[in-house]
Amino acid sequence: MQNAFWWIRQVILVVVGCFFFVFGINVLIAAYQLNDPFTFIMTFFASNLIILISATLVAGFVIRMVRSYKDSKNTGE
Repeated sequence: MQNAFWWIRQVILVVVGCFFFVFGINVLIAAYQLNDPFTFIMTFFASNLIILISATLVAGFVIRMVRSYKDSKNTGE
């Protein structure tokens, strides 16, 4: 099993990723309150990029943690 520092780092990365995911959703909601079409389009695509990247990173960190946990149970550590 990985050391405690590795687990703490992974949890912190998941929390930071979740923060940016929620931030992206808030930017998306704010985009719909804009009146200028150009600003709306740019904010809309920026928020979607933030959401997609942060969701992908969170999924990757969680999958890495699950695999590490399963490997540690199989090796008997």
